[in-house]
Amino acid sequence: MRKHFIAVWLLCGVTLIAAGCTTYYKVSDPSSGRAYYTTKVKEGVGGSVKFKDEKSGNNVTLQSSEVREISADEFKAAVAGPEPSPQK
Repeated sequence: MRKHFIAVWLLCGVTLIAAGCTTYYKVSDPSSGRAYYTTKVKEGVGGSVKFKDEKSGNNVTLQSSEVREISADEFKAAVAGPEPSPQK
């Protein structure tokens, strides 16, 4: 019984730590002014970046981009809000 109790608490602790370790990113496309939001950015060929846009659900590859780490609150507000128009 004691081993079971310890295992359950250990699993809960690991779950809480893992849930709090998500990093959020805003990826901007300088040519279009469009912003994308994601939790994972992969470096591609020739300096490109690949990621899944959490707002649209699309897989995106950009040759030129600006990647910035953002807060969880900023990420959630951006993903839940209406899609902004690109600035010119």
